[in-house]
Amino acid sequence: MKLARQTALFAALLVLALAALLAAIASGSVGLGFFESLSALTGDAPAAATELVLELRLPRALSAFAVGGMLAIAGVLMQVLLRNPLAEPYILGSSGGAAVFALLAILFGLSSIAVDAAAFGGALFATLVVFSVAHGTGSWTPTRLLLTGIVLASGFGAATTLLLALSPDQHLRGMLFWLMGDLSFALEPGRSLLVLAIVAAVSMALARHLNVLARGELQASIVGLPVRGVRYSVFVLASLATAIAVTTVGVIGFIGLVVPHLIRLVAGSDHRIVIPASALAGGTLLVLADTLARTVLAPRQLPVGALTAAVGVPLFLILISRSARYR
Repeated sequence: MKLARQTALFAALLVLALAALLAAIASGSVGLGFFESLSALTGDAPAAATELVLELRLPRALSAFAVGGMLAIAGVLMQVLLRNPLAEPYILGSSGGAAVFALLAILFGLSSIAVDAAAFGGALFATLVVFSVAHGTGSWTPTRLLLTGIVLASGFGAATTLLLALSPDQHLRGMLFWLMGDLSFALEPGRSLLVLAIVAAVSMALARHLNVLARGELQASIVGLPVRGVRYSVFVLASLATAIAVTTVGVIGFIGLVVPHLIRLVAGSDHRIVIPASALAGGTLLVLADTLARTVLAPRQLPVGALTAAVGVPLFLILISRSARYR
């Protein structure tokens, strides 16, 4: 029964992912029918429709899927690392750290590789600060963790505001949309899909270790788990996923909170299931959110980060209010 339930879960997630991608390439200010969209994928549609799908909508949808998957996996990893189901890159300031360091690299005119490296360093720095401060006295509480993350995120928010104030006026609107989550220029999905595959593969290789680590570092040490090595691996993976997500589409919050929580409600806490299921669900969620963001007021586009926050904020408040251990 357990295997059948897991198979059904992945089958449903795959169907939803394909349906979301198809909806993304068919929807927009210029609507395409179901069969016309499929024909465009094979190059059999009129030239204008084929160009629209293959050069604009499909790359954007694939970028959204990759970023959503990376953010969901980063949320899973952070929740294991910090042993808190409310941990995720946006809430704990990792996304903010990546954004600030990336903006600094952009303002100094550095190359795209340097911007990616700066974002990775910012995400890793933010994660290490939260982990160190929240665990520094040996008293580990969810309240301490959340307060540390919120304060750090606020600090990065202030730094972002300062950097925006120092930025040239002609770049200000684009930078603001990027910071709120914007996939308008995410038309080269290759890098994001590659990083998603790497992060997912390495995380799956660590899944058994993550199951043990989720029970606590003491229990993990007793059974012989190399806690320090696993912890550093999780730091790097979560930071890498967050950094590439931020440099690709900007700061998008709450996917790392919403998706792993919902997957665990359905599939349990085995990370051999949670990680790939979260990647599929996170990618699908962001594809749907981006499709809605660019169609609800077409031809105007809404920042997709605002839509994910509209879902994530109420869920975050519900989780805090219903769970006694967060009081």
